[in-house]
Amino acid sequence: MATVNVLVFFIIATVITLYKGIKIVPQGEEWVIERLGKFRTTLEPGLNIIVPFIDSVRAKISTRDIIMDIPQQEVITKDNAVIRTNAIAFVRVTNPKDALYGVENFKLAISNLVMTTLRSIIGEMKLDEALSNREMIKAKLKDNIIDDVADWGVTVKSVEIQDINPSGSMQESMERQAAAERERRAIETTAEGNKNAAILEAKGKLEASKLEAEAQIALANASASAIEMIADAVQNKELPAMFLLGDRYINTLESMSKSPNSKFIVYPADIQGAIKGMLGSVFK
Repeated sequence: MATVNVLVFFIIATVITLYKGIKIVPQGEEWVIERLGKFRTTLEPGLNIIVPFIDSVRAKISTRDIIMDIPQQEVITKDNAVIRTNAIAFVRVTNPKDALYGVENFKLAISNLVMTTLRSIIGEMKLDEALSNREMIKAKLKDNIIDDVADWGVTVKSVEIQDINPSGSMQESMERQAAAERERRAIETTAEGNKNAAILEAKGKLEASKLEAEAQIALANASASAIEMIADAVQNKELPAMFLLGDRYINTLESMSKSPNSKFIVYPADIQGAIKGMLGSVFK
């Protein structure tokens, strides 16, 4: 009976010892082993043997890419505008020992590092620059954190800016500003059109006045030439003027007779006598 008990105890002890000493690490993980509380080694994927009851598994570290969602935060830009931004970081543990012993919680540390660095980068930019230079922000963010993260045994694969938008109050202010700018441009366009129209109208009136003046001058010169020609032909000073004035008077009466509003046309009894009377005072 005692022999059976010893044999059972021996079998149980052997199973426990094998369980404690044989470790099968799955692909995509590395296990940190401590010996009596001190770092001993790192187990890679596959079958591994450790000293049972002396060595122990301290942590199981994933060596696959880790997706870290960086919380949204409000950031104040250089021109005192408030924007909201968040990011996603893709990292991989390349040194499990440093990831475990170099920092208390490497995921929390990386998240806070990305947030503070992002605030620092955007804080040096104006609102328009921050909204239009997402790729530049991403590149600067990765360059600024890569060295610090490397000390924790982690490699930064990529950092992507998810959203970078003005806050609610800032969006309302920007919309009001855009509406005011559109209204200002519309007013300027209308004013410019009115100014150009006025200039064209003034130029047209000026050109018409010039043409009318030139016509009057030409008419006066023609009348003078006609008087001179008639005077040379008849050798009489009064007759040419009488002829021209009489001709104009008859043309005027003819125009008046064609008007729909004219009902009576009065002709002087003696046109020639009237013209002589007018010219008499001129040539005396």
